[in-house]
Amino acid sequence: MKEAGYQKSISNKYEKEGYTVIKLIRTNITGISDLLILKAGEIPIFLECKTPVGKLSEVQKYRLDQFSKKGFVCKVSWGHEIKDYKM
Repeated sequence: MKEAGYQKSISNKYEKEGYTVIKLIRTNITGISDLLILKAGEIPIFLECKTPVGKLSEVQKYRLDQFSKKGFVCKVSWGHEIKDYKM
């Protein structure tokens, strides 16, 4: 499955749990995560989606570190496996 397929299935999973999922396509910030996941009263989640053999680029790591330090939840999926991002 391609990365877009994993993104869609992950989006569907979160939406079924009551979250709003925004796919971040083009922004003014390079290296921003693929999905922004929101739910009232909860900390926003930035989720970077990769295939099972995908790798994070250095700019993606930088952004995940930056958002983690600001208190946001950052996660990375490799296929359907979603893990908390650790700096």
